[in-house]
Formats: sequence, structure tokens, C-alpha cells
Amino acid sequence: MTQPHDPDNRTQRPPTTRPVEQGDVLELDQSASSAAYDPVPAGQDGDGRAGRFWSARRIPAALIAAVILSGTGLLLYDVAAVRAGHPAMRWRRTLADELAHRPLDNIWVLAGAAAAVAIGLWLLVLAVTPGLRAVLSMRRDRPGVRAGLDRPAAALALRDRAVEISGVQSVRIRMSRTRAVVRAVSHFRELDDVRADLDTVLATGIKELGLARPPSLSVHVRRPTRKG
Repeated sequence: MTQPHDPDNRTQRPPTTRPVEQGDVLELDQSASSAAYDPVPAGQDGDGRAGRFWSARRIPAALIAAVILSGTGLLLYDVAAVRAGHPAMRWRRTLADELAHRPLDNIWVLAGAAAAVAIGLWLLVLAVTPGLRAVLSMRRDRPGVRAGLDRPAAALALRDRAVEISGVQSVRIRMSRTRAVVRAVSHFRELDDVRADLDTVLATGIKELGLARPPSLSVHVRRPTRKG
């Protein structure tokens, strides 16, 4: 049955999207923002602190212990052999002669000193830094309980939220300890509208991750490119 024509009751149609132009994406055909949201302040949780996780660094410790143990054991064996009346090992006699005759500005002496300094600095850095940069500390809502979230898992959780937004074709998220950079491709809708939805949804998602130090959010939206 044909409906009577009513000029005041018109059926709304979705707006016509403009076709995507071929070629590379122009810089103007993008929408970018750094979303302003109010994360949970650091230190305002359970017992007031949520420090980073410290790495046990078992492999570096095992390597250094093995090298020190081997060198010390070999040196003690040679000293004991000399005390027993046996000649010193050739490597120790050669090393003593080289150190006695080579000047301090010799290239091999400088190279050895530089290597020793570099190893020492590396050990100091390992000793004073926590490591485990891929683990994000979560808020301590209960005293005595600590939890962490891997950065890839956090990025995946945010990506799952982003792809549900209308107009989003694909999303890439790079998550660091202090910043979440979101690069989305939108094949319809206005870029600013898509970006605004991403700002809102991802800001809420970051809050719900429960991180002790929520990262800042940077969202970039562009049109897809066509090859050929």
C-alpha cells in the first residue's frame, strides 16, 4: 500500500560520504589530538605507593658470576702452583711482560680500559634501574597485593575498544610507559567525529585498565590509501 506523501514527515537518509581519493594521504586529510582526560593520580591508592617491578636479571648475574668464578679459580690455581715450586702459567707471564713494557697510551691498553669502563657502567645501570619496562604497574587497591599489566596486553585491550567505533577500519596502538599513540584509519564519517569518539572511548579504556600511572593519549585518524 502506498504511503501518502507528507512533506513534514520525510524519511532521513544517511549522509553521503565523499569518495576516497586515490594516491597518498594528504597531511590535511587527518585528524589528530592529545586527549585531555583526568587519570587517577599516582599514589592515591591502597597503601599510597605502586612502584615498578624489579627484574631479577638472572642471566647477567649468572654470566658475571661464571666469569668471576672462572678467573678467580684459575688465578688461585696458578698462585698455588707457583708457591709449590712450579713455574707460572704462560698467560700470566705474558700478561705481566706486556703490562710492564707497553706504554699507557697504547691502543690495546686504551681499548681494554674502555671495555672495562663500559662493562662497569653497564653493571651500575643494571644495579640502580628496575628493568621490566614491558610491565605496567597497576594501582594497589589492597595492601600487600601487587599487580602488573604487559604493555602488549594493554595495547590489545585498547585496540579492541577502538575497532568497535563506527567508521574505524583499522587501528595501530603503540604503548609506552608514559604515552599511548593511536593511529586509526577511517573509511567513512568525518575524521573529527571519529577522532572525538576515539578520544572518549580510549580515555575511558585507559582509566579502566587500573594503571598506577596512566599514560597520556595521542590519537591520529586518517583516510585509507589506495595502491596503484
